[in-house]
Amino acid sequence: MSYLKLTNHQFDSVGHWARPLATTHIPRARDLALFDQNGYDLTDLEQRYAEANQRQVQAHRDHRHALKAPWFIQPERVEGAVLNHSLLFERKGYSGEALQQLEQWAKSNPLIYKIIRIRPKWGLDFSMDYADRNGNVFEVLHWEYDGFDYHEVEARKQQLETRFAAIDWDDAAARILKQKDQWYHLDFFEQSDWKCNYFGIVKERFKMVIWA
Repeated sequence: MSYLKLTNHQFDSVGHWARPLATTHIPRARDLALFDQNGYDLTDLEQRYAEANQRQVQAHRDHRHALKAPWFIQPERVEGAVLNHSLLFERKGYSGEALQQLEQWAKSNPLIYKIIRIRPKWGLDFSMDYADRNGNVFEVLHWEYDGFDYHEVEARKQQLETRFAAIDWDDAAARILKQKDQWYHLDFFEQSDWKCNYFGIVKERFKMVIWA
């Protein structure tokens, strides 16, 4: 069985934040600390713009925060095909008054150009694991896909929603386990390609650098 349920969460097609912060204080270096140039983790400064633009930021592994929402969900399970995570991610660029504000501050703190140069990005992340009472554990499929074109990523989203919802993940995991000798010895990217080919889906594409 699938046990998966598709959520109602959707991407925001607007790629830029335009509302400025209600402050004249120039951001400090620590406000841009731990900048993530190829993912979705937000600096403190980005989190403040999210709040100003009425977007809720979600905690993402300890100190990390991101614009994310559940994509697929699954009832709690302890064996068989178990959904590790399934998420929709976004990273925003800046325009309008927000961009003007950042450009003014960057004259005093050039680190702010890290924020100014961000290209909007959207991402899909689907991770299905397997565990059984014989001690077998492995990733059935971990598929990530990023892009700077909202329409292209949204089309992938719709395509994969149909595909993932139709898969019997317990059965797929059992079949992949029987073929373990074909993929277990492969490295990370080769395993990913093998499983994408197995499921007949497009190859992964992720860690795309956000700076223009």
